[in-house]
Amino acid sequence: MSYAEDVSRHRRLAVLRHLADVPEYVSNASILQDVLAKLGLPLSFDALVTELAWLREQGFVDCDPSAPFIVVTACRRGVDLARGLATHPGVQRPRPRI
Repeated sequence: MSYAEDVSRHRRLAVLRHLADVPEYVSNASILQDVLAKLGLPLSFDALVTELAWLREQGFVDCDPSAPFIVVTACRRGVDLARGLATHPGVQRPRPRI
């Protein structure tokens, strides 16, 4: 696995963890971009939209990546991934929180 693939897997987990922790499992793309930057995982808005589209295709989030203001909602499987209750090769498995 390449470095870029590893970073993508970590970014996807970070998005899902954020969504699992916010009220009603909802956030927007701008907030997600800020969250990722604060975690040392910065990316362009276009790259974020690509990641969100991938998460949507897998059934982990619901959003409309072509909307002018992107609202993202975690799906049940996405929350399960964020909490370590399920796994997927495209999403980093979370480490235990201490």
